[in-house]
Amino acid sequence: MAHPHIKAIENMDASSWIGIIEESKLTYVRDNLDIHLHESQVKLLKQVKKHEKPHHKKIRIKQYEKADKSDLFKLHEKLYLKKYKKLARKGLIEVDESPDNGLSYDCKLTDEGKNILAEIDSLEKEWEKVVGLSDDDLDTFKKIALNSFEISYNHKKKREFIF
Repeated sequence: MAHPHIKAIENMDASSWIGIIEESKLTYVRDNLDIHLHESQVKLLKQVKKHEKPHHKKIRIKQYEKADKSDLFKLHEKLYLKKYKKLARKGLIEVDESPDNGLSYDCKLTDEGKNILAEIDSLEKEWEKVVGLSDDDLDTFKKIALNSFEISYNHKKKREFIF
């Protein structure tokens, strides 16, 4: 029996398809992961890995120095810290609330966090096979990603990497 949403999906725009694909990947990963993580926690864990890279850390420090430390900024900072602490309670990251790098807090992956990220990476590759992505599809996605990245990178550059 054909899926009841085939006609609707066939008539969607590319933006909607991208959303369906991203949701499918995250659902597959979360359903097969050895630990329960919310969708936002998967993304946040990946951010910790990205932010550990020296050039990303320099950008974060520069952003923090330039940021207007308004009440709203402080509220957002507390909310993110709370989210990071949840990952720390799961043993996936360590949170340093008084680092010597100029940030108000900093995070780094634990060995368990690195293991979970490796598992996520493996599950994402497995998902590619499950949904039937071919090498040609991957080449097309890579081209689209490179073209898309220019838009967001130029925006960030224009804003001097202060978001």
